[in-house]
Amino acid sequence: MARRFHLIVFDWDGTLMDSAGVIVTSIQRAAQDLGLEPPPEAACRHIIGLGLTEALAQLFPALPEAEHPRLVTRYRYHYLGRDAQIPLFAGVDALVRELHAQDYLLGVATGKSRKGLDRVLGYTGLGAYFHATRCADECFSKPHPQMLEELMGQLGVRPERTLMIGDTSHDLQMAANAGVPALAVSYGAHRREDLLAHGPLACVNSVEELRTWLMTCA
Repeated sequence: MARRFHLIVFDWDGTLMDSAGVIVTSIQRAAQDLGLEPPPEAACRHIIGLGLTEALAQLFPALPEAEHPRLVTRYRYHYLGRDAQIPLFAGVDALVRELHAQDYLLGVATGKSRKGLDRVLGYTGLGAYFHATRCADECFSKPHPQMLEELMGQLGVRPERTLMIGDTSHDLQMAANAGVPALAVSYGAHRREDLLAHGPLACVNSVEELRTWLMTCA
């Protein structure tokens, strides 16, 4: 059977790595450091997937722009203190290696910075399995389609032959803006009902279900 997709693009946080909880607590602790009211967990989860600057601006709209760098610095302090201990979701390592062995082109489109993504690709050992990656400090933040457009252009793959996989509405909106089919995962940052509202091909509940879908439908 001919494959439907040639390029599979993953979001990182909340899709491949179980980092949503650490992101939430890092935002809340950064707010406390600046004497701000910590945003509730639901609000913090909603901005996961955006670039850090865009995310913090949404969460703290009344904070003067001159204070944004201090907030970013405190967020990075708390997040980087736990970064190397954040695990991949169980089964992700094997799935990425399996897809690579089956000659899929693999990409990452993430709200992380380039430095942050390179760091986790290094310590997880997955860097060698991705053919191209894009980060929020290199492109417009999601849901702008630039990350996907650049990945497809670099790898020479058409939108209909590309699949975006993510755990947030920002991922699914980016895919729609790029004319790319999307698959949602409900084990990350956003609620299943919010993901389904964006019309993904499917919404899977675990990495095991993700693997099954990819092996039978991709």
